[in-house]
Amino acid sequence: MDVALRTVLVGIGATATVDLWSVVARRLFAMPSSNWALVGRWIGHLPRGRFRHVDIAKAEGLPGERVIGWSAHYVIGIAFAALLVLIAGPAWLATPTVGAALLAGLCTLIAPFFVMQPAMGYGIASAHARNPTAARLRSFANHAVFGLGLYASALVIAAATDG
Repeated sequence: MDVALRTVLVGIGATATVDLWSVVARRLFAMPSSNWALVGRWIGHLPRGRFRHVDIAKAEGLPGERVIGWSAHYVIGIAFAALLVLIAGPAWLATPTVGAALLAGLCTLIAPFFVMQPAMGYGIASAHARNPTAARLRSFANHAVFGLGLYASALVIAAATDG
C-alpha cells in the first residue's frame, strides 16, 4: 500500500477515534460534543469575505453547513496525518511511535486555539467562551485522543499490510 493511501487511512482512523471519544465523553462525563455545523457555517462564510465573527452561533445559518463541517473535520484530520508523516518520514507509517503521534496530536491544538476559536468569536484559546477552562480541557482531550488515534490507526494499518 502506498504512503499517500496509508496516510489518508491514518487520518480517517484518527478522526474517527476522536468521534468515538466524543460519544464516550458525552455519556460518561457529560462533555459536550463539537458542533461541526458551526465549523461548516464559518467555512461557508469565508467566500463571502467573512473570516471573523463575534459569535458564530449567532451568524446566519447556511444550507449544508453540517455536511461542510463534518467534511472539513475529516479533511483536516487527513491533513494533520500528512503533516506528521511529512515531519516524521514515511517510515513512521511502518513503525509508528506513540510519542511522535501524541506530540503531533497536541501540536494540532495550534489550529483551534489560534485560528478557529478566535475566528468564531471565542477568543484565543477560548478566552471568551462561557467556561474557558472547560473549553480548553475539552480541546486538549480531543487533540490528545487524535494523537493516540494517529498511533492506533497507523499500528492497525501497518499490521494489516505487513508494514
